[in-house]
Amino acid sequence: MRKTLALTAVGVLALAGCGGKQDAAGTDTGGAVTCDVGSDTRIGIATGNATGVYFALGNAYAEQINAGGGTVRATASETGASVQNIQQLVAGEFDVAFSLADSAADAVSGTNSFTAAQPVQALARIHTNYTQVIVRKAAGITDVAGMRGKRVSTGSPKSGTEVIAQRVLTSAGLDPAKDVQAQRLDLTKTVDGMKDGSIDAMFWSGGLPTPGITDLLTTAGDKVQFLDITPVLPALKKINSVYEQGTIPAATYRTPADVATVVVPNLLLVRDNLDADVACVLTRTLFEKQPQLAQANAAAKEIAPGKARQTAPVPLHRGAAKALDDLGAP
Repeated sequence: MRKTLALTAVGVLALAGCGGKQDAAGTDTGGAVTCDVGSDTRIGIATGNATGVYFALGNAYAEQINAGGGTVRATASETGASVQNIQQLVAGEFDVAFSLADSAADAVSGTNSFTAAQPVQALARIHTNYTQVIVRKAAGITDVAGMRGKRVSTGSPKSGTEVIAQRVLTSAGLDPAKDVQAQRLDLTKTVDGMKDGSIDAMFWSGGLPTPGITDLLTTAGDKVQFLDITPVLPALKKINSVYEQGTIPAATYRTPADVATVVVPNLLLVRDNLDADVACVLTRTLFEKQPQLAQANAAAKEIAPGKARQTAPVPLHRGAAKALDDLGAP
């Protein structure tokens, strides 16, 4: 049978207008995993903001899936990112979702942004997200606590950026709802606000380099600077152990020096009942076409079979496990 969801013409247009997928991948039947998808299958990929790494990699990933000549066809869509992606994944609006590991961990445990455990699993751990906090020099902000009373972009609603922004602010002793003038903006509007002075500080969680951040540092580099947020890392780790210290190399955005920051891994998520053969094909394509993905954005250079299984506490989908076994991944 063709693995599609029958929709009326009106329903198709409604989904298309929302950026969701029009067809559904099959449901796992529990049989042996062959990585052979014998019937036409369409999948939707939930990415993130248009000037972010999720969007760049998601579109490149869809292109490589489609170029494989098989029966699986993919379409990538712009979204608000992690939390929204998971919600729409579970709702059946997408089949694959990019997500920060902290949001994914919340999903499987049913905590914070989620009121119940969500039926999601992982295809793989992919690249690392760097928490990129930038302030306008004129705002006089020297640490996170100094954002009190300031206009701060905390990212798109229901995004992984918003989750970590609120946690960083909380870890510095601030109430995100009361102590800052929170602006819940996507990256494009955030960068515009930083340029015109309507925003004093911004949070962004993304891979390196993020196109929108490159734009900001290129056009307004004399007016803005990165903020080191690592002093709040001990408090952050009490919230979720996935947070680690990392470095944004000076060469990334041509900054005067390396920038210390907080990092968190990214995962590719699917529903736990996704057809195992589809999951296998998607995972195999991810690693076989990694060089092409890295051409789309350098963050994909981190995508490696040796780290793919490091998705805990999110379970690895059995179709993904089969693909990694075939690839000889440890």
